[in-house]
Amino acid sequence: MTNTRKLAIVAVLSALSFLLMFYEIPLITEFLKLDFSIIPILLALVVLDLKSSLAVLLIRSVLKLALNNNGVGTLIGLPMNILAVAVFVSVFSLLWKKRKSLFDYVKASLAATLGLTITMIILNVIYAVPLYARFAGFDINKAFGLSKYLLTMIVPYNLLEGVIWALVFWLIYKLLQPVLKRYEK
Repeated sequence: MTNTRKLAIVAVLSALSFLLMFYEIPLITEFLKLDFSIIPILLALVVLDLKSSLAVLLIRSVLKLALNNNGVGTLIGLPMNILAVAVFVSVFSLLWKKRKSLFDYVKASLAATLGLTITMIILNVIYAVPLYARFAGFDINKAFGLSKYLLTMIVPYNLLEGVIWALVFWLIYKLLQPVLKRYEK
């Protein structure tokens, strides 16, 4: 595949990923929302490679920051989202070998979901909770208590999010397999 074709695929998938960020579904609470912008990132992993899928992630994130910035929420949440999605995709790519068994896919999905969840626990404790308290005037420690917040909101949300991403991507991957065979490495 030529570099021009790779760049075109990355650009199209980045734009699609950015557009999918507009459609969010609240899970557990109003501020924990699920979006499917990871699907084009995972498609880049299948069609190209990990480096290209991370490029799609970064480009859609820059587009979000430049064109759809919602202030403090974006400035705090977007870096967390970038890191969480990067962990999910990286772990997933290490364990899933394309066109292998459903067992490999499930194993990769579960490990990626666990990596996502652990990453978000750590980021919430050391990054989000202190920044939201300082810059957004929302102190999670006072409102919920940190342990309760992590165990009743962050952990279930990220576990559910990872499972939903894996299920949706599996369905899309299976539906697009005839087309993807032309592009896969």
